[in-house]
Amino acid sequence: MEEESSPETCRLVFEKEGVYLHTNAKRANQDTTIPGFIRIVERGGEPALEWSPLEEARGRAPAVFYTKKDGDGGEEETNFDPGYEPDWAVISTVKKTREHPPVRETGQWGPFSLPLSELHSLRRARFSLGRNFLVLTSRGGHPLPPLHFHRGGTMELLRALQRYIILAPSPVDGRLFLAYPHDSGALSQSFDELQLFDDGSSDLVSRFIQDPYATTLGGFSKVTNFFRGALRPPESPLRSHPPLDTHGTPLADDEPGFELITCGAELGPRPQVSRGPPLGQWEEFLDTDGRVRDPHKVKEMIFRGGISPSLRKEVWKFLLGFYPWTSTAREREDIVRVKTDEYFRMKVQWKSVSEEQEMRNSLLRGYRSLIERDVSRTDRHNKFFSGSENPGLALLHDVLMTYCMYNFDLGYVQGMSDLLSPILFVTQNEVESFWCLTGFMELVHQNFEESQEAMKQQLLQLSVLLKAIDPELCDYLDSQDSGSLCFCFRWLLIWFKREFSFEDILMLWEVMWTGLPCSNFHLLIACAILESQRGELIGSEHDFNTILKHINELTMKLDLQALLCAAEGIFLQLDTCKELPAKVREVLGMCEPRRMSGGAREQMSSQLQYPAAPPRLPPVCSEVPQCLIPRSV
Repeated sequence: MEEESSPETCRLVFEKEGVYLHTNAKRANQDTTIPGFIRIVERGGEPALEWSPLEEARGRAPAVFYTKKDGDGGEEETNFDPGYEPDWAVISTVKKTREHPPVRETGQWGPFSLPLSELHSLRRARFSLGRNFLVLTSRGGHPLPPLHFHRGGTMELLRALQRYIILAPSPVDGRLFLAYPHDSGALSQSFDELQLFDDGSSDLVSRFIQDPYATTLGGFSKVTNFFRGALRPPESPLRSHPPLDTHGTPLADDEPGFELITCGAELGPRPQVSRGPPLGQWEEFLDTDGRVRDPHKVKEMIFRGGISPSLRKEVWKFLLGFYPWTSTAREREDIVRVKTDEYFRMKVQWKSVSEEQEMRNSLLRGYRSLIERDVSRTDRHNKFFSGSENPGLALLHDVLMTYCMYNFDLGYVQGMSDLLSPILFVTQNEVESFWCLTGFMELVHQNFEESQEAMKQQLLQLSVLLKAIDPELCDYLDSQDSGSLCFCFRWLLIWFKREFSFEDILMLWEVMWTGLPCSNFHLLIACAILESQRGELIGSEHDFNTILKHINELTMKLDLQALLCAAEGIFLQLDTCKELPAKVREVLGMCEPRRMSGGAREQMSSQLQYPAAPPRLPPVCSEVPQCLIPRSV
């Protein structure tokens, strides 16, 4: 937006609400977020990037100005938190309006203003609650307070900035973008450093200066993806809207050499898939030595119908790697003996720590505190964990504490108790549940790492799949600032543990543990859930908050069997598309040898029916859940 305000001295060029500063709650007993506006303002002809809190939205100009560091020194903000939040929680419902502490004129939470001529770099930092934040650095080397975009808008900010500066990706850090003035010499030098062009033509530079967005995304097919990462917001990696030039005009769709990753192929009808009976016999799959004859067939049966409850205790130990599929009965006895000794050696390590020692071990003390807090509220509705003196709670606590000894690097992160409780419920054995947990964590441990890179990657992969499957739904979510799919964060983090009933989770997990029909089947489950809600979302009056609320209201009201059929149908539909983009095939692992045996796939195909149109799941509704999973540092 543009409006005139004191034309002689100040002109408002761009404004975006919902940009927050996150404070460090550990250093002050105050709120952790401060809402505000980000603006681009021309003052005396010089553009500046400014942030001011909501309370001062229409008040005076920011009091703190960042200037280039010189001999006299510049004003510095040294007390602001660097942006890595002390706690995070998976989004559960719409954030309630809260009172915010007063903003200081200078110091920790002051507003700021930075002339764009003094902007040195812009870093696209890690995901935070499924959202991005930006860290700006001045040419004097001073980092500004991180800007958290709770309602999206990074794309609009980048476009507005391009009126005054050029953002070029750093050759050594893919998330860092260097700011250059509209100067051909500086830009040519940056191209040389990045080695993006073979010919070094000055015409390329002049075209870029005249229309950087059009030239980058239109004419240079070799660097399309490279620059799109800089100029498109991470929460909308496959935005379908036509890109705009610096004047806000849509670019032509027929630009030569433009390589945009979209499906672009007819997927064909979606197969009708049916579920099968659960695995009900186990002995018939074992030879005389107790070795599983055909592990692949067993996995296919589990994928098709799950496992009978009476067999889960035994079969889960194979699925989670406690028992090798090729092991004999005698070898499994040896494994239990060795693993039992190993477990209790680790358990005694933390059991033998005295209170005095623990007082000087803040890491162990922190893990114990988190575990005790989580154990007291994990699946208490289940009889195995209900009551204050339930032995199941003690086992849950001891296994998690021992895992901290097993994996010092990761330790305990809140949410891991959700992964252990179904395993402990099924095995009802401390040692077996521990080693099954380690097998499960081998699959998902990256979800809990501080960088959250794995979660970011999965959300991007989910966007790729949804764009291929239902581009209309993807476009709608993108138009409502929901293209980041941040409301799916909890689904992927703990594999839908809070979305389905306890009994449904037992079946869902054993199905996904088979690795069929692809290792990212959980992303297809997420696509099936989103697609089931398309009728409720598209054409409605939903915005970001109401979409978030609606998705979270699906908890405990989802039909697992229908979603499993839909997810498998999606995979088969994509698998039969001959012109499927490479990115989609990569997400689904279709470049690797097919995991299902030929006979099983033949049998599956013979059972399939092909309706005239892809089936849609009916919308579901529920009460708003209260599911928060905080994470410690």
